[in-house]
Amino acid sequence: MNANTISVLFQIFLAFGIALTGGVLSARFARTHRQLCAFISFGAGTLLGVAVCGIAPECWEPLRGWFLPAAASGYLLFAIITKYVFHICPACSASHFDETTTHRLNEFATAMMIALGIHCLVDGLALAAGLEESEPIRLSITVAICVHKFPEGLALGALLLGGGVSRKKMLWLVALAESTTILGGLLGWLVLNHIPPAALSLTLAVMLANACGGFLYLAIHAVLGEIFKHHKGLVLGNFLAGFGLIAGLILYFHLRA
Repeated sequence: MNANTISVLFQIFLAFGIALTGGVLSARFARTHRQLCAFISFGAGTLLGVAVCGIAPECWEPLRGWFLPAAASGYLLFAIITKYVFHICPACSASHFDETTTHRLNEFATAMMIALGIHCLVDGLALAAGLEESEPIRLSITVAICVHKFPEGLALGALLLGGGVSRKKMLWLVALAESTTILGGLLGWLVLNHIPPAALSLTLAVMLANACGGFLYLAIHAVLGEIFKHHKGLVLGNFLAGFGLIAGLILYFHLRA
């Protein structure tokens, strides 16, 4: 097993483990909406940071005029799923989950799991594609996804518990939904290993641009959903902190190179 294989396995299992940790904490501790807003906003800031400061500049050179359509495809995919299936990210849509929603959970649990599964699949694909990029981009993608996974697992666990699901079943459902991160990472890695070298750069750019659009959707949806409803100062402060973390990380490694 070579170093790249070990690296991709470590990162996708790390992301899965962090999401599951969020679910465990939902089962053990009652988290306030204010705390959840802080976690969500920080995670959204990291996603926007990696999309704007990391992926977009990296993909622009190989794609040029095709970058915007590729990114738009990721944004539209998440928007369509959210509109016609279910909120694609429990964390990003936390303010939409009111008491009525949780009591009706059994009516749309399958749709929720499908939507989140697609979201996690894209996370895994982004992790796999990022391993072929420069160190700043690779690390920023990993950090952003892992940071976002914690409030994602926390919000999903809280939603399931609020809907009357037992703690044991909730943990299994969180693990099931988040396991598609592993599936996406492995699929992405296997596909990339079978692409001719001449086409590899373009394929990576398309995959990352698509993920970039999805990250933009998640970041914007999360912050707008909370800023206009609750804790404006808290949300903005944590969002900017998350964005600054990723921007600073990318700048540091670029200067060091």
